[in-house]
Amino acid sequence: MSIRQLISGTVLAVLALPVVAEQKAMSLNMTPGVTEVSQRVFDLHMTIFYICVAIGVVVFAAMFWAIFHHRRSKGAIPASFHESTKVEILWTAIPFVILIAMAVPATSTLLAMEDTSEADITIQVTGSQWKWHYKYFGNDVEYYSLLATMPAEINNSLAKRENYLLEVDRPLVLPIGKKVRFLITSQDVIHSWWVPDFAVKKDANPGFINEAWTRIDKPGIYRGQCAELCGKDHGFMPIVVVAKPEAEFNAWLQQTAEKQLIAKQEEQRLLDMQMPMDELMALGEKTYQARCAMCHMAEGQGIPGAFPALAGAEMAIKEDRLLEHIAIVVNGKQGTAMQAFGAQLSLKELAAVITYERNAWGNDTGSTVQAAQVQAVLNGESF
Repeated sequence: MSIRQLISGTVLAVLALPVVAEQKAMSLNMTPGVTEVSQRVFDLHMTIFYICVAIGVVVFAAMFWAIFHHRRSKGAIPASFHESTKVEILWTAIPFVILIAMAVPATSTLLAMEDTSEADITIQVTGSQWKWHYKYFGNDVEYYSLLATMPAEINNSLAKRENYLLEVDRPLVLPIGKKVRFLITSQDVIHSWWVPDFAVKKDANPGFINEAWTRIDKPGIYRGQCAELCGKDHGFMPIVVVAKPEAEFNAWLQQTAEKQLIAKQEEQRLLDMQMPMDELMALGEKTYQARCAMCHMAEGQGIPGAFPALAGAEMAIKEDRLLEHIAIVVNGKQGTAMQAFGAQLSLKELAAVITYERNAWGNDTGSTVQAAQVQAVLNGESF
């Protein structure tokens, strides 16, 4: 390598340092976020960090200076003295002043983070194993948000996409420039709703409601995760928020409300219909793979000691246990990880997945389950 090439390479490396440093800072530091509060949290974090750095520099500089200038090789003689009231007052007063200087901006930021008053929109966020449920107060809109990453990616059969394990089928949609209040709770165990860009991280506790809020400054897609170890699929519980301008958000809200109304009307029409086996099996397999396979496995073999097998299970093959089968899928089973799917799936999906479980993997009962039967169980009736 010539001297010129060496100099050129060195110059390019030096010029690239700020870019590399910026990339490393972005990956190692806190997220500045897209809200006023998140920026205040970031600024507070940096302020405290610089104060700690300054304290560290002063303390270690004094310590190393004393070690160097009072070393034994220079003939230093250790001083012999007792307590100094002035020194003790000084090293108590200085940290006290520093702590007060840190506490004032920290308290102001914490109070701002907890102020959920005068919200424009209120949304209930409910965690369950392992998905999020969003309900818009004052509007007939509510839905579940589930992981959208394909099982083949998780099993390493396909290459992982950019947003691996951070993509959902139905994101939470919010307007920009509006104060959004979150009421956060849980259906089963403790979860935690965490979106770093909003500086929002609140535990979702069963039987309790925690509050949080945000006001997003610019449109975009923001991602988060459950931040509380909540069970087997804790790592498969992402959060995706799509922030839209107010007009676009209002249009989306209206369209979604209309679609959900039509879906409810369609469900009522299904009560008088007899769906064919092939249609039920096709939809049932799709629903099973999306909602049930994570616990009961793709071929219905279950996980010994944790989740029961459905292939060959008496409940899934005996006609006199059909009502019990429907009831468990609809209402769940207390004391186990089997959750209630009655509020999560449509009547058609419920009928289809139960039909699939009773006819797949060699169960072959030959019987179908219809929406009217599921509706009867939902109403606490028999059939």
